[in-house]
Amino acid sequence: MRFGLNFFPSFRPRDLSTAEYYQQVLTLCERADALGYSSVKAVEHYFHDYGGHTPSPLVLLAAVAARTRRLRLITGAAIPAFNHPIKLAAEMAMLDNLSGGRFDAGFGRAFIPEEFDAFGVALDDSRARFEEGITVVKRLWTEQRVTHEGRFHRFRDVHLLPRPVQRPHPPIWIAAVLSEESFRWAGEQGYHLMIVPFAGSLERTAAFVRTYREAWARAGHPPGREQVQMSFHCYLAETHAAAVEGFRRPVERYIEVFSEAVGSWEGRASGAYRGYEKMVAAVRAQTPQSLMDGRVAFVGTPAEVVEQVRFVRETFGEVEPSMQINFGGLPLAEAQRTLELFAREVMPAFVETHTGAS
Repeated sequence: MRFGLNFFPSFRPRDLSTAEYYQQVLTLCERADALGYSSVKAVEHYFHDYGGHTPSPLVLLAAVAARTRRLRLITGAAIPAFNHPIKLAAEMAMLDNLSGGRFDAGFGRAFIPEEFDAFGVALDDSRARFEEGITVVKRLWTEQRVTHEGRFHRFRDVHLLPRPVQRPHPPIWIAAVLSEESFRWAGEQGYHLMIVPFAGSLERTAAFVRTYREAWARAGHPPGREQVQMSFHCYLAETHAAAVEGFRRPVERYIEVFSEAVGSWEGRASGAYRGYEKMVAAVRAQTPQSLMDGRVAFVGTPAEVVEQVRFVRETFGEVEPSMQINFGGLPLAEAQRTLELFAREVMPAFVETHTGAS
């Protein structure tokens, strides 16, 4: 069973500076590489303390690549709606070369109205832009010369440089949250899946994952080759009480900045994002206890977290937890403790199912 790290900035300037956050990420990734973690994921967001400190996941992952040797480097996720596909394909291929073929391309639709407004992109066009963008990126990676006449992008006879190291192209992942259509489309296309159970119940998310795997099978993709990553906040300590208390403040900060970012849904609705207008109230209703009760966070002693991971595997099948360990402005020492305890006392319980990256 694989385990990865997910770096999603969610802090205020009074918690730490942006430069200090980047240094945390690099320090944790260097150690994670030595401890046997499988992947590191970075997000693309703008303007808010929820994610906005990493507007370019590729820049951050390039710095990680220079300091590591094993970790898979995943955009979790890059946003085709906000990026021209030629530039995105070229920069992703560049990172694949810099890392010696360790790059995985994760794509997402984005979901914060304020970001769409700033880029002058219509929310209702997000799926079409998403699907066209991924299609064009993949063609640029695999074809020698590409002419494209699409709804949003048009160009002729482009030969992309650099070419990616991995053949036929880097692995492709799709971020899906609340739209069953996204899960089904990812399976039909044969792409891997990144999900955030924080945004919905485990039961609903498990049903969406079944939809994804059924679509994968119906499309004739190789059985058992699909991969699923799930994002979890993770906080470990030597005692249950210390873990619960240590988790409380940073996750309250995470909920605070998340609520602020999705506030632009108030008074908005989009047919492309059915139900998202209800997200503001749902996010604001979250508490540290509700996340633990809902089993969408790994919190406790190492022995307790072993059981929490087992529950996730029993519910979803084989997945790769992608864990946030320095969320909400956590001090580096606390994140390092979780990193070390998880590697030393949780990962060995699942070593029998470990496989290499594909």
